Amino acid sequence: MIKKPSQKELIGIARNIKLLILDVDGVLTDGGIILDNKGNELKTFHVRDGHGIKMLMRKGIPVALITGRYSRVVERRAKELGIRDVFQKCYDKKKAYRQVAERYALNNSEIAYVGDDIVDLSLLNMCGLPVTVADAHEAVQRRVKMITKKEGGKGAVREVCDFILRAKGLLKELIDEYS
Repeated sequence: MIKKPSQKELIGIARNIKLLILDVDGVLTDGGIILDNKGNELKTFHVRDGHGIKMLMRKGIPVALITGRYSRVVERRAKELGIRDVFQKCYDKKKAYRQVAERYALNNSEIAYVGDDIVDLSLLNMCGLPVTVADAHEAVQRRVKMITKKEGGKGAVREVCDFILRAKGLLKELIDEYS
């Protein structure tokens, strides 16, 4: 169990973030997988999570996806959002994490990772800002610096994006652009 930082300390950590890496199932989705009789896989994504990702990228903060499953739906959603770094059917999440960190020449303290289950613990232990969703596994909740108020697939990613943007002093600027 790691010591939870104060809100002020958490803002300081988030101010340094230059890359957001996300797990997919249980983070970008509610974890449910719908399979039909024709072999199609369906997932539900929250539109505000997508907009949060777009806002981060607009301000120069890339987003990557690392997931153990493969789904054409994830491929499509990543393409819609402009996410270039997508690692699917990834059984060595550490290797993918290192590749994307190297691509952007970042150290761990500059990376935020959002995961929801015990398979995410290795990356949550590596990154500077380990985050999980409200409905994550309890072992994960004990080992992160930030737990979202929202559940996975229900706006949790947007909450993280807004937090990072606010910490960097960029959220108000983005809101003003829409006003």
